[in-house]
Formats: sequence, C-alpha cells, structure tokens
Amino acid sequence: MTPVQMFRDRWECGHIGTVIFCVQAALLLPYIIIGVMGGGTTLNVISGGLVPFWFGGAVVALVVMSYVFFGGMRGTAWVNTFQTILFLVFGAIAVVVIGAGMGGFQSAVAALQASPATAPLLTRERISPYYFFSYTFIPLSAIAFPHIAIFCLTARKMAQFKKTVIFYPICIMAIWLPCVFLGVMANRVGDVPAIRAKVEARRVLATQGRQLSPAQRDELREQSAGDDTILLLLQRYAPLWLAGLLGAGIMAAVMASDSQILALSTMFTEDIFAFYGGKRRFGESVQVQTGRIFVILLTVIAYAIALRAPETIFELAIQYAFSGYAALSPLIIAALFWRGSTKWGALAATLWTAFAVVAVAVFQALVDAPAPGASTIVASFGGIEALSRTPGGTAIFGFMPVVPMVLISALLMFVVSLVTSKPRQATVDKYFARP
Repeated sequence: MTPVQMFRDRWECGHIGTVIFCVQAALLLPYIIIGVMGGGTTLNVISGGLVPFWFGGAVVALVVMSYVFFGGMRGTAWVNTFQTILFLVFGAIAVVVIGAGMGGFQSAVAALQASPATAPLLTRERISPYYFFSYTFIPLSAIAFPHIAIFCLTARKMAQFKKTVIFYPICIMAIWLPCVFLGVMANRVGDVPAIRAKVEARRVLATQGRQLSPAQRDELREQSAGDDTILLLLQRYAPLWLAGLLGAGIMAAVMASDSQILALSTMFTEDIFAFYGGKRRFGESVQVQTGRIFVILLTVIAYAIALRAPETIFELAIQYAFSGYAALSPLIIAALFWRGSTKWGALAATLWTAFAVVAVAVFQALVDAPAPGASTIVASFGGIEALSRTPGGTAIFGFMPVVPMVLISALLMFVVSLVTSKPRQATVDKYFARP
C-alpha cells in the first residue's frame, strides 16, 4: 500500500490523492539526484580522477536501475539491508583508521581548539540559535518519506512496524554522526592538497567574500564543498587495499536511492495507472511494464539533473527533499491520529508545501548568496529581518524555511479541516474506535 492509497481511503479523496502524488514525486526526485551525485563523486575520488563524475554517476544510476528493474521490492529490501550493514561496518573501521592516522581524535580536537580559526567549529558560537533549532524539524521528514511509509505499510505485523520506528533513527544517527565528526576533524589535516584547497577557499570566502563577485563566490563555494572529504581522508590515512574496501562501503550508502526509485515506480503504477483504470483495461502485465518504463524515465531525469545541480549534496537534500517532506508530515499525522481531518485540509497543506518549495528555489535563484558572515535583507518588520538571503540558503525571521513550512502546513490542515465536510462515519470508524 502506498501513502496516497491510504489517504484516498482515509479521506475518500480521488483527484486530491493525485495532487498529493505529484507533490511527493517532485520532492522525492532530489533525494534520487543526490544518490547519483554521491556515486559520481565517490568513483571520481577513489579512482584518483580517472573516472569522471559523469561516468561514475551513470554507473551508479544503471546499477541501481537494473536491480530495481528486476528485483522489485523484495530484492531492493535485501539490497538495502546489505548496504546498511556494509556501510555501518566499514564506516566504523574508517573512523578507527582515520583516527589512528591522525594520532588520535583527542589530539586532533586539541589542535582544532588551540587555533582561533578552527575552535568555533567545536561549538555553536557561529550558529544562530534559530538556525540550530530549525534542524529539529528536519527529522519530521522521515515519517513522510514514501519509501519509508511503503515499507511500514507493507509490514505484516505491528511488531515489525514498531521495530522500524525504533531502529530507523538509531541507524540514521549511527551513519550521520561519524560523517559529520570526520568532516570537522578534516579541518586540521594540512598535508592533503585537496583538503587544504577546501580550507583555503573557505578562508578566502570569509575574509574577502564581500569584495568578490557572485560568480567568484559560487566558484569558491564549489571548491570548499565537503562531499568528498571522507574519501580524501581514507586516501591519506588508509592503505590502498583498505581504502578500496571502505570506498565500497561508501558506494553502498550512496547507492541507497534504489528505495526512492522503487517507491516512485510503485506509486505511479498504483496511484495513477491503476487508479485511473489502466490495470483494469490493460492487465497486470502492462502495469508491471509501465512501472519499469517509469523507472527508466525517472533515472534518466535524475541523472541529467545531477550533472547540472549547483548545490552540494547536503544543501540539495535539506532545502528540497527533507524540508518538503517535513512540511507534508502533518498529512500522515492527521490521517492516523485526528478523526476530524479532511481531504480539503490535506489539499491545502499539500499545495502550500509545493508553493513554499518553489518559492524558496525561485528566491535563491534570483538573489545571489552573500559572503559568509553576511546576509542580504529583502524584507524586514520593525527592525527584524523577516526575509533574507544567507550564504547557506534562506532565512525567515532567522529560521530556516522548514520551520514556517511545517507550522503553516499544520495550521492549514487544522483550520481547513474544521470548516470542511468530514468523511463518512463508516470510513472514520475504520481508523478510530468510537469514543
């Protein structure tokens, strides 16, 4: 069962479910794109530049498309399990190897703390409390991601669903925390030319950014991007054979876009093709072939965009995929926990999410990112910055866009549901016990 199938059953909505599908599909595409970008970057770095980014991305796209094409949900689930285990094991080895190569993380942290230029990296003194608080909204996206929801809705027993809810955030933390930690530690590595170039680009941005043109600042931001930092650390501190194995573990992680591709394919065949009578008219075989064609088309689109995406992997994920799905989280929460929610509230929240994501993208395309430490104020009220362009994106009253996106989405779901007609009582009784 897909999330849209559940929404259609819960709220007795037809075409509104199609609108939700379109928004979910558009928001999931950036998630697939970062998998292609990660694969291209990984193969380019571990090959010493012999494998170009475009070819590495194509290899990852083709491999993922192939086993999703032939393996289906069961095959993809097993591959995901193996990928996660592989990355967790090799990631732990990478942390130990890199730490030993640096002479121990205690000495590395002490060296960072002793330098005025790097000491702030160990604290939040350069991070606004509003900006830091905004990141607490990002995890809301996990419950709204279609590939997670489909896996949960596929569970045969509630016990299996509970295990997913418990272990998913733990696994996410086990993967993300070492990556962030190693990224910070890389700032004391001065004998790797590529890392030294990143640090220098960031220094130039911080000290001379205001005097540079927007194009020059964009070039320096691209040079300072940290997408390949862990791979560079492995090249420096791990033996060649171990670096290759650990690189394979990282490849396993970046190829995890298979779940998203499979989810979109399943959603298209069930929420669009089957819902509008395609399965009834043409049969199940044509439905399967349509899903496979959709997988090919989706992979080609993701690959083409990945070759031209200006943002780093982290920025692309946070600004579009994670923020958008966090804003859609009120839908699934309201569907499961509020008997008074309606299809019109869901439509209002969905349209708001689509508008907000597009508005942020257009705003950032029209207003150039300023130098680090500065912001371009576009609107203010009573001396308070209401809307500004920051080096990392957009700020609304100091918060990342995800905060007002989620709050307004929840408000629309609540207010619109209060003033619109409810589903039939029999439908509500399927999801809630009578008081």
